[in-house]
Amino acid sequence: MAEPGEQGTRELVLDLIVEKGPVTASVIAKILNLTTAAVRRHITSLEQLGEIAEHHQPTSGQRSRGRPARHYVATDIAHERLQDSYSEIATRAMSYLAQTAGLEAIDNFAAVRSREIERKYAPVVRAAGRDPRARAVALADALTQDGYAASVRDVGGGNFAIQLCQGHCPILDVAQEFPQLCEAETQAIGRLLDVHVQRLATLAGGEHVCTTHIPVGALHKRNGWRHSADRAHERLN
Repeated sequence: MAEPGEQGTRELVLDLIVEKGPVTASVIAKILNLTTAAVRRHITSLEQLGEIAEHHQPTSGQRSRGRPARHYVATDIAHERLQDSYSEIATRAMSYLAQTAGLEAIDNFAAVRSREIERKYAPVVRAAGRDPRARAVALADALTQDGYAASVRDVGGGNFAIQLCQGHCPILDVAQEFPQLCEAETQAIGRLLDVHVQRLATLAGGEHVCTTHIPVGALHKRNGWRHSADRAHERLN
């Protein structure tokens, strides 16, 4: 049986794979200030437990020499272990609502939840200022505190677009039954960042992470227009 310290480190490795996957052992080692060999030992254990699996990255361009680095993602087993204990009750409640009041009631519930998400995170996003990336990072940090293992990743250098990635979903079982909840969350993210976002993948849809595409260039342009309008308004007054 592993020592408590070993078990704790293994959980940290799993948490990072949930949050940042697909991720390599060397990246995890750098974050945790461990040797790559030590991280690989924990990765082997997590693979044997069925909680992580190798993710085959698509190759582009000329392949470099040597063995390509292995990338890992969390499996359904890991997500099930991390699931909230109320998830089964919530799924049954939503099913009962659908049966007794119809799918329109589910849509109404999703719309209410969307507004609740917006109200909850709006103060955090506003406090981050007007920089679009800073606002997205603030939202990701807040989501992580609520169990979503969220992070922001650059796309093409981050000048025109970024992606909000959520490695875990506390309501995964419910969202798999009722995808309206995923759509509601996407709409809330768009309103929070004041830009049209696009959900590229979801855990509920069988992907290893929920990915939301955010066109940062559009945010910069919109914010620049607002700043000009504000200055014009000040001059007129």
